[in-house]
Amino acid sequence: MKARQVSDPIAFHGEGPLWDAPRNRLLFVDMLAGAVVALHDGAVDRHPVGSVAAVIRPRSRGGFVLAVERGITFADEALEVVTPLPEVFASTSIRMNEGGCDPHGRLYVGTMAYDERPGAGTLYRVDPDLVVHVALPSVTVSNGLQWSADGTLVFYNDTPTGRVDVFDFDAATGEFSARRTFVTLPDGAVPDGMAIDSEDGIWVAVWGGSAVLHYDASGLLADIVELPVTQVTACAFGGPDLRTLFITTSRLAIAEGTQPLAGSIFSIDAGVRGAIPFPFAG
Repeated sequence: MKARQVSDPIAFHGEGPLWDAPRNRLLFVDMLAGAVVALHDGAVDRHPVGSVAAVIRPRSRGGFVLAVERGITFADEALEVVTPLPEVFASTSIRMNEGGCDPHGRLYVGTMAYDERPGAGTLYRVDPDLVVHVALPSVTVSNGLQWSADGTLVFYNDTPTGRVDVFDFDAATGEFSARRTFVTLPDGAVPDGMAIDSEDGIWVAVWGGSAVLHYDASGLLADIVELPVTQVTACAFGGPDLRTLFITTSRLAIAEGTQPLAGSIFSIDAGVRGAIPFPFAG
């Protein structure tokens, strides 16, 4: 499968795409530029939110929750009014990186060290009452996070491990347990962001690998989506029927002029409907 380009290079480090169905637009973060970007019918709007923009998810009460460099904020539906909350951590050597919401409205946000030192990151859980807990300690580059359709399993990428892990998920407490390998990526590939479809197939962006890998619910490699750029960061389902997989890319660590399409948004018709992302209940 070959992805098609659907935007110009509009991001330095595009990440974390989200289909905003009520407004028929794709949202994603230009992470290291500290902006949320909205793409709608070819029009591009940028909304600065801080020094880092790591995650955007809808709120069940309207608007959005954002993970920024060291904490979370709320934003209105137009992404114009941003309400900061107390920082989750104080260290200036660590930043937020990726996350998502579970079926019960809890927000999980992972971190990484700017120098990517092993074990310096944490996966945090933010409950609807805004109390913060540690979901997973000692991670390195916390990335893709998705729940199975029945809510009993959670899939997780810590990029340097080169694999996708799966945990049992306790719906009552939000805790992860019984960690095991779901798939190990081939040929030294490393996983970045991740989407899940309605059949529990996962779609894994491969950083440095010019591809998105689709694994079915049993862990078998079902499709390879090829891209014309190396730094493939994340993917999400969208479009009116949720069958379009949108893919973000980055210009980070790419020599100037060598990959002119890096930083563009790409898409494919995935041939399967995507799962609807869960909103934050806080």
